Amino acid sequence: MSKSKIEWTDAVWNPVTGCTKVSDGCRNCYAERMSKRLAGRCGYPKDEPFKVTLHPDKLEQPLRWTKPRKIFVNSMSDLFHDDVNEKFIAKVFAIMDLARQHIYMILTKRPERAEKLLNDENFQFHIGWFQSQAERELGLSVKEIGPFPFKNVWIGVSVENQATADERIPLLLQIPAVVRFISAEPLLSEINLSRYLKWPICKRWGRDGDPNKYGEYHWEKQSLVGTDWVGIDLAIVGGESGPGARPMHPDWACSLRDQCQLSDTSFFFKQWGEWKSESHTNELSGFMCRDVFLNRNGTTTEPIDGWIRLCRVGKKQAGRELDGRTWDEFPEVQGNGNVI
Repeated sequence: MSKSKIEWTDAVWNPVTGCTKVSDGCRNCYAERMSKRLAGRCGYPKDEPFKVTLHPDKLEQPLRWTKPRKIFVNSMSDLFHDDVNEKFIAKVFAIMDLARQHIYMILTKRPERAEKLLNDENFQFHIGWFQSQAERELGLSVKEIGPFPFKNVWIGVSVENQATADERIPLLLQIPAVVRFISAEPLLSEINLSRYLKWPICKRWGRDGDPNKYGEYHWEKQSLVGTDWVGIDLAIVGGESGPGARPMHPDWACSLRDQCQLSDTSFFFKQWGEWKSESHTNELSGFMCRDVFLNRNGTTTEPIDGWIRLCRVGKKQAGRELDGRTWDEFPEVQGNGNVI
């Protein structure tokens, strides 16, 4: 079984490997680093290990996993990459519906293609055709093909800053899915999600009476007008890890946490990454670290008023507690497919 160390999933399933970079969040791609280590092995091409490669032999993997689990689909690729043909994507969806004991979490940086395909009746027809074919070939007994969108498939987009959030989330909200989520990792700037959350909120300028909160603004919950409001159900947030990792300002993570809490959106804090603020590293007696100074808009090597000092202590030492606790929230889905 492809167990995963990724905090928000139980297993990974990679019927596709390889990708190409599309934005700044891809700069230090962990999947690319891993593919180079696996070059010539495990289905990764020797000369171009990160070339988009289909693995039909991996398609049936979830059918053999009887214990229910959360599965990250294509941790080493993007299912909606242009080099992945539509029929293969349809086969992946067919398997996900046939192995209904699992929850599948699909992340993409290409929501424009995902939105186009998943709203296409011909594509949905192909899913059903491959389901019937798989039932015959594999000897499965499925009484009824599930209606689309499937109750066990969650669709998300990766965002690293405001620009990618504003580009990708509106497309995500047009995709038919029981759960829509974002992964803000690596989080490279502050992000205002107020237009995209489960309940509308807005930013109000001025202090809100909390001396521990950044004092320029606070968030307020708004009236929900009408019944057709669509927002994201889950935000996964984390700093960057690995070689070349860029630091994450604590205010960026806290702001997203506050926005999610106010809007009834589930919040999952995955990790700080390689860097931790000075106030959290003082307890590491004798611990030597390289440091930077960071404000809400960028980095420098010199301290400036209003900036904080961050130390590179490593992912393990930095941990994943935010304000003294872990945040492991997930949306709950009812039997009818509605999110609680």
